Amino acid sequence: MNARYPAIASDILKLFAARGADAVDVPVLQPADPFLDMAGEDLRRRIFLTESETGASLCLRPEFTIPVCLDHIHTQSGTPRRYSYLGEVFRQRREGGSEFFQAGVEDLGDTDTAAADARSVADAHALLSLCLPGHDLTVTLGDQAIFEAVLAALGLPRGWRMRLARAFGSAELLAAALGDLAAPTRTSALAEPVASLVASGDHDALAAHIAAGMEQAGLSPSAGRTPNDIARRLIEKAELRSVRLSSDAFEALERFLAIHVSLDEAPAALKEFAAGAGLTLGAALDNFAARAKAVAGHGLAAGSVRYDAAFGRPLDYYTGLVFEISGPDAERPLAGGGRYDRLLTLLGAGKPIPGVGFSVWLDRIEALREAR
Repeated sequence: MNARYPAIASDILKLFAARGADAVDVPVLQPADPFLDMAGEDLRRRIFLTESETGASLCLRPEFTIPVCLDHIHTQSGTPRRYSYLGEVFRQRREGGSEFFQAGVEDLGDTDTAAADARSVADAHALLSLCLPGHDLTVTLGDQAIFEAVLAALGLPRGWRMRLARAFGSAELLAAALGDLAAPTRTSALAEPVASLVASGDHDALAAHIAAGMEQAGLSPSAGRTPNDIARRLIEKAELRSVRLSSDAFEALERFLAIHVSLDEAPAALKEFAAGAGLTLGAALDNFAARAKAVAGHGLAAGSVRYDAAFGRPLDYYTGLVFEISGPDAERPLAGGGRYDRLLTLLGAGKPIPGVGFSVWLDRIEALREAR
């Protein structure tokens, strides 16, 4: 640790040790592909990219979750395991510098997901309370799994469920997707034979036609999207445009997204919504209720933890809980995190490993400390 580290850094490291989270150090230079494939559009466009001597895509680490998970896989460490970190990340930002410190905990392999989720929220809250004594903190929770369960229960086809799930966490993208679902936009007609191939859903023939056209135009199939990717997207877009959601189903989705209550009221509010809409949310609702009970067990102040059904975070790897913690001004979150049960398998783990974690923005915390 050196003079560049935030003044509160040593106290944070002591808190992590007391919470049973082993300190881990991961390289600043990381393979770029995992971030480009799994981190979400918002983070992808902020990454600082470079290349190795062999042409491999590299980047300065824009966050810690993916590097910590990769390190866990490469060291073949056992689970359950809790990792903590405190160091610099590098990404373009609308405000503040492009190099800043983050600290956090990644909790891997605990099969009691309700307890692990609650512990992550409580640890993030404890860290902020340590750094910002006397500040009022508000926790906002969302749930990717509940959102996806509602979409499935409404009978939306897989393509629409995937598009809406990707939009969850971005108010603008979600509003645009819902607008298209309510009144699909018309697009210019495709030329033949592409139009017929798209209409028939013949992916292989369409990909072959696109590949031939690219070859004739002198374009490399490996430059940008592949013929298979282009064919898949064209067919998917056509399928999405053909879907018309009933007015009752659309109104139910809007009612769900409007739910915003304290966490202790949330399980009942979701049950009431599901019953009124005639939907079954199954295990997603049971898991939500178990988590709410576990969070309450950590003694966070009543009313300081809120559930917002429309709340998500703009990272593609989240699968369940998502949360942020804000201070009194609530302009920018001080901490954020969530559950990512599919991430380690996608990164190369031999078997599924559940995971949940959080990070805090130390530059934002320092600014609040200096303002007092």
